[in-house]
Amino acid sequence: MARPVTLFTGQWADLPFEDLARMTREFGYDGNELACWGDHFDVSAALNDSSYVAAKREQLEKNELACYAISNHLVGQAVCDVIDQRHKSILPPHVWGDGKPEGVNKRAAEEMMNTARAAQKLGVEVVNGFTGSSIWHLLYSFPPVPESMIEEGFELFAERWNPILDVFGECGVRFALEVHPTEIAFDVYTAKRALHAVANRPEFGFNFDPSHLLWQGVDPVEFIREFPDRIFHVHIKDAIVTLNGRSGILGSHLNFGDPRRGWDFRSPGRGGVNFEEIIRALNAIGYDGPLSVEWEDSGMERQQGAREACDFLRKLDFSPSNVAFDAAFAE
Repeated sequence: MARPVTLFTGQWADLPFEDLARMTREFGYDGNELACWGDHFDVSAALNDSSYVAAKREQLEKNELACYAISNHLVGQAVCDVIDQRHKSILPPHVWGDGKPEGVNKRAAEEMMNTARAAQKLGVEVVNGFTGSSIWHLLYSFPPVPESMIEEGFELFAERWNPILDVFGECGVRFALEVHPTEIAFDVYTAKRALHAVANRPEFGFNFDPSHLLWQGVDPVEFIREFPDRIFHVHIKDAIVTLNGRSGILGSHLNFGDPRRGWDFRSPGRGGVNFEEIIRALNAIGYDGPLSVEWEDSGMERQQGAREACDFLRKLDFSPSNVAFDAAFAE
């Protein structure tokens, strides 16, 4: 089972997709996971321009690249978030509008519905993204947080996402939440609670990214084992914990790349994630989808990092055995 190795374009959105597609092939990847920002994939154009999807497919095929998923993390974040000025920088103008929170939430939900429709037109079956969360700011329970407030947050998530997931179901597309701090689900327990909130509907699952679990102290392999039928897509990204007695895992209000932080992202194979065990766990659940490199390493030149990450995955990935090693001795 040679899984496709793809490159997520989200961290490369400063480059025209035409240039990045050529680079992706030169790096050695099999495809791209297209971000719905920059000029990499435009949801509105996909729905309103009859030639857009064919042209995007042509760009991919010209570089011998496949596409298994698109990603709309930035807009998804605004569905459940308590909107403030930060969101203006990540949202397209037609979603931000006048910036009034209720309208932003509503337009973000509509855009996620359209993302499912655009994915269907492109011929992909998975949309990766974020959900946002109205209760992330309640993480540390002081002042004391009544359980009712947390329950209301999950109820709001279900209220806003069920209509979106209805459209995903109609389109034959699945939504894969990247379990991540600031989302409604950020670890095993909150992921279980999010699934319960939407009645375990089949359109909702996860984009597994071990980097966001590692620094929290969550074993990424345990996440795979807990949700074997809900891993819709896999991101390959590494992280490292660098606590030195002065910093903490909350980041100390220091930006990524600051050496004083207690943790940071690293290029695959250069951090603390045990990718060997992750591959074995993915084999155990029968995951045969893409391994998509989400390259984020503030201390490394990105073209070198992307090329190295592809080589790393080629050497790392392997198929499960189809025979027991001691089968010859069986009676």
